[in-house]
Amino acid sequence: MTLTDERSETAAASTKYAKSAKSPKTDAAGRRPWRHRLSRFDQNASPYFYISPFFLLFGLVGLFPLIYTVWVAVHEWDLLKGQGEFVGAGNFIEILGDAMFWNSIFNTLSIFLLSAIPQLAVALVIAYLLDRGLRAPTFWRMSILIPFVVTPVAVAIIFSSIFNEADGLANNLLNLIGIADQEWKHDTALSHLAIAIMVNFRWTGYNALILLAAMQAVPRDLYESAALDGAGAARRFFSITIPTIRPTLIFVIITATIGGLQIFAEPRLFDVSTAGGIGGSDRQFQTTVLFLWELAFFRRDLGEASAVAILLFLLIVGIGVINFLISRRISTGDSPKNRAARRRARTASAAAATAVTAAATAAPATTIATTTEENAR
Repeated sequence: MTLTDERSETAAASTKYAKSAKSPKTDAAGRRPWRHRLSRFDQNASPYFYISPFFLLFGLVGLFPLIYTVWVAVHEWDLLKGQGEFVGAGNFIEILGDAMFWNSIFNTLSIFLLSAIPQLAVALVIAYLLDRGLRAPTFWRMSILIPFVVTPVAVAIIFSSIFNEADGLANNLLNLIGIADQEWKHDTALSHLAIAIMVNFRWTGYNALILLAAMQAVPRDLYESAALDGAGAARRFFSITIPTIRPTLIFVIITATIGGLQIFAEPRLFDVSTAGGIGGSDRQFQTTVLFLWELAFFRRDLGEASAVAILLFLLIVGIGVINFLISRRISTGDSPKNRAARRRARTASAAAATAVTAAATAAPATTIATTTEENAR
């Protein structure tokens, strides 16, 4: 065998060994992109799988009922007979022309204002007092939460007895100071006041605990620095506490707005013996949700009831947006005058910065010119 033949066999063996050695690497390299793609898919898709139960549940119990309500509102729909003919905006026109609907809107807004404003104000004060470090704080926190634990039915029964016109506790107390009996369940203003007291009794403590949790997250250094600067308790409350808890305050205002405009249990159970609990004999405290309930289950007109639900939804959204804008402006001091002052300050700062930059740029040029002139001399 010649030297050339030996070299050929050696080269062939080397090539075969190299192919056999490279084959596992090629297989591994072929498997590697598939695993890489699976890993990237898992990394990108996993967050959506984690949050998908919420959206599925929201679509089932939130979005679908809302869309179905719109569908029912544009049809004649009897509670027992079911879907009727398509009427378009006919149900809305019928409701907007009904005096009882506007009466329910007035009652709802009146009770809402009488309950929401005092409720939030008292909740802020209670939360501030609890945040100051009272003795036995756990006892006081549990005490203000007890009314929220009581069921609305029990609260309505208790306050219905308190405001009984014949021998209720409220009239008995008024008689002690020489005031005659009041018609708490027949007078419009007094019935609204009584129902607002029921709502405040149940929800003030709940809102106070939410605001208390936000206040406890405020850094104590801010209060100490303000106290050293001579700020009193009221100034620290309005200048530090309110702006710092602004997100929580907006949340409480929005939830109170939604709950206040959807009030149902309290007026429904306030005077059950009169007219079947539809809001008084003259509907003097019939709220919008109570009017909706009457349309759906007394008159069996689900089409008009759905139209009322949509109109109430739009009302809640509108008032919620207004409350959000007002609360943001109050808590941040974002009034037109303050915005104009901030714009003037920014303009003055920009002008000063431009002047400083121009002066800093001109100084080296002046120095170079002076040096050049001295050298020429």
